[in-house]
Amino acid sequence: MVVSKTAARRRKKAKLLADRKKKACRFCADKVETIDYKDVVVLRKFLTDRAKIFPRRTSGNCAKHQRQLATAVKRARYMAMLPYVVE
Repeated sequence: MVVSKTAARRRKKAKLLADRKKKACRFCADKVETIDYKDVVVLRKFLTDRAKIFPRRTSGNCAKHQRQLATAVKRARYMAMLPYVVE
């Protein structure tokens, strides 16, 4: 039986993705109920060098805490605790 190259690549990629360890949500691990917008030190860890919010797949947050994080970052930006953009 002849297997095409694309099918072999797909299987190899699927195996690599299956072996990858899922990041645990930092806020779930610490049992944090709500994310505070005044805690700028924690919020900065989830921002890129251009002050963009890291996506969920990069930060490892669960959906619930990613939504809370985005809201907290936006509130902190509005209160001028975090920058909208870096100059």
